[in-house]
Amino acid sequence: MRPHAKAAVLAAGTAAGLFVALLLGTVASEETPELSPAGGALDAAQVPAEYRKWVLKAAETCDAVSAPLIAAQIHQESGWNPDAVSPVGARGLSQFMPGTWDSWGLDADGDGRADPYSPPDAIMSQARYDCYLASQVDHLGGDQTQLMLAAYNAGPGAVLQYSGIPPYPETQHYVQVITDLIEQYTAAEDAPEAGGGPVGSRIVAAARRWEGTPYAWGGGTVTGPGPGTGHGAGTVGFDCSSLVQHAVHQATGGRITLPRTSQLQATEGKAVARGDLRPGDLIAFQMRSPSYDHIAIYAGSGQIIHAPGTGKVVRLEPLATYDAKPQTIRRIS
Repeated sequence: MRPHAKAAVLAAGTAAGLFVALLLGTVASEETPELSPAGGALDAAQVPAEYRKWVLKAAETCDAVSAPLIAAQIHQESGWNPDAVSPVGARGLSQFMPGTWDSWGLDADGDGRADPYSPPDAIMSQARYDCYLASQVDHLGGDQTQLMLAAYNAGPGAVLQYSGIPPYPETQHYVQVITDLIEQYTAAEDAPEAGGGPVGSRIVAAARRWEGTPYAWGGGTVTGPGPGTGHGAGTVGFDCSSLVQHAVHQATGGRITLPRTSQLQATEGKAVARGDLRPGDLIAFQMRSPSYDHIAIYAGSGQIIHAPGTGKVVRLEPLATYDAKPQTIRRIS
């Protein structure tokens, strides 16, 4: 939940009572199937084990939500940290503002109170609120999932005011990142190679999760940003190769861990011609030496996502900016 949403808390009403009856009557069991009734097949390996059954159960709330959607929202909102508190006071896995929680919070774990720091309560309340938001914007044209996400971030009033995604950079970024992350949490029917398939999209989404994170030379691991070393000391973030290593590791559920340096990453996978470039492919550059001293991820539409250098942040940039630099393209499979 982001700052714009604070002014958009709406009363639960009769519909909320129906949601409560539905949710409390369908407490998750250990035998919950991996296929969500909402239509999304969850890649369970991407979700912390203790939350899987609740994510799957949340997807049963209404047709507007799926397990990958619920998981993608939590990934972006809190990074799966149940104790997360935002600078503006949003709380828990699903980052509810206190006023919104008062209207929409559920006691899903049956302990007698609705607690935003309780993962079951937060996840089921998130689905309940998502379903309500979807019902408020379903008469608008456009992508209904994106409109619902925009309402979660900015409040339904803003979406109705603009008859679509509001012109708030934060909300637009939020919608795009979660749309990409849904791919990361959706199970593939088989195991396609990274380029152009679900895994390639997941690599891009895993990297884009960290847009705006500072560059930190020597910083970052497969689990996320970390303190830099040398001239990166004092900064917590990623350098170019740790961002790539992290994204590939996360996108493959830990099945692939690349070497730590761009020079070695430039030898992984198989070589790909520029004309066959697809999202998720790695592009290594010779920036200042004959070795491949920089690496990025192709994000599609002529863009790369990378950690450019000291003083900059993880960001999208046109690939054409680096066309003059010798490069090699690798596809991880």
